[in-house]
Amino acid sequence: MKNIFDTHTHYTDNAFDEDRHELLASLPETGICGVINCGTDIRDSETSLALAHKYPYIYAAVGIHPHEAAKSNSSFLSFMRCFIEDEKVVALGEIGLDYHYDFSPRDVQKQIFRQQLELAKEYDLPVIIHDREAHSDTLAILNEFKPKGVLHCFSGSVEFARDALSLGLYIGLGGAVTFKNAKRPLEVASFVPSDMLLLETDCPYMTPHPHRGKRCDSSFITITAQKLAEVRGTDVRQILNQTADNARKLFNIKEQSNEKPK
Repeated sequence: MKNIFDTHTHYTDNAFDEDRHELLASLPETGICGVINCGTDIRDSETSLALAHKYPYIYAAVGIHPHEAAKSNSSFLSFMRCFIEDEKVVALGEIGLDYHYDFSPRDVQKQIFRQQLELAKEYDLPVIIHDREAHSDTLAILNEFKPKGVLHCFSGSVEFARDALSLGLYIGLGGAVTFKNAKRPLEVASFVPSDMLLLETDCPYMTPHPHRGKRCDSSFITITAQKLAEVRGTDVRQILNQTADNARKLFNIKEQSNEKPK
């Protein structure tokens, strides 16, 4: 397989500390043509950007994850503006709301989410949105700002997907579509138009079946693509090519580089 674009990774996670650079150097040999590595706070976003500069096929998203919202102070927007000036930053993310863990108060989550959406609008950047058990508030805020972007690791219903698509948002699907209880993700996978679909791993998390329990990386994305091809009645190569094209369009990536890591 080739032309594989993973639109959501966390290669800065400590799960990769022992072999990060060996793994990242090897991924293009497995067909990976592009990766969006997502930041979760200021330090993580800075590290993500450093990875993007080391590996030509990696691009950075910078942002404050809802889990980290309560730890952010008023200076975070200044840092974000500095990051955005870098040519390898292609999105704000991972941003949004998480009412499952509630690691940050919900009013603070919403405030930080809105501030980052305003920043994305100012710089005309797409956003990578985290939404867990917060569908109603997420949709209400998205209706306020109407950003371009993707609902990553989509966990909502077909009805919620329809609302998101009506705003011009892409739907990101990953390993969850392979899980044994994946009724709703598969319904969404069948519903989303091909030109609004993105593939992702969320690695090191969300490892697809039958490898649950192992650390995930971008090479596992073909398992998700195969499941989507089965559900959508198409060829896996068509899924990979279409989602790669979609990723380049959303994140304004013109072409891939064949340079070796620096």
